[in-house]
Amino acid sequence: MKIGVIADTHGNVDAWRKVMKKFFHDADMIIHAGDIFNYGPRNIVHEGTEPGDLAEEMNGLEIPIIAARGNCDSDIDATVVSFPIQSPFALVQADSLRILVNHGDLLDDEKKIELAKKWHVNVFVSGHTHRPKLAREGDIVLLNPGSPSLPKEEPTVGLILKEGDQFEVRIIDIETGQVIID
Repeated sequence: MKIGVIADTHGNVDAWRKVMKKFFHDADMIIHAGDIFNYGPRNIVHEGTEPGDLAEEMNGLEIPIIAARGNCDSDIDATVVSFPIQSPFALVQADSLRILVNHGDLLDDEKKIELAKKWHVNVFVSGHTHRPKLAREGDIVLLNPGSPSLPKEEPTVGLILKEGDQFEVRIIDIETGQVIID
């Protein structure tokens, strides 16, 4: 099983297209940790920001999308997509793998680990920082895939690869295709 993990697209359809073509085209599922679109007067509209086009492309996928609401996702955003934007958490059960998704703007790592233990989660996915992070606390993996469109470092996404009862998590630089963290 291959699960694509993304966050902080902020309406950038160009970044989405690149990620879909190179990394997620054969995914069994896509997890989005929020800030799918871009709203508000403080948010700068960057090149490639076409939230209507992004919604259309996401809606046209046959790959299921599981999404948690980010701090830049508005109620109206949920009316233009064909999948639920869940708030504040999305819980994913993929065979024996349990994944909890939250944008992460209101939780520190300690709280994420506490919630992961409570919900018997293997992977806690968050976004918000626009910086990739992969950390392990015992049996729990904390994954922030970074941002493919407005990165603070390199543009990145995550992959969760599961075979049998084993899984591995990677963060990939979308420009070079290199695994930068695993």
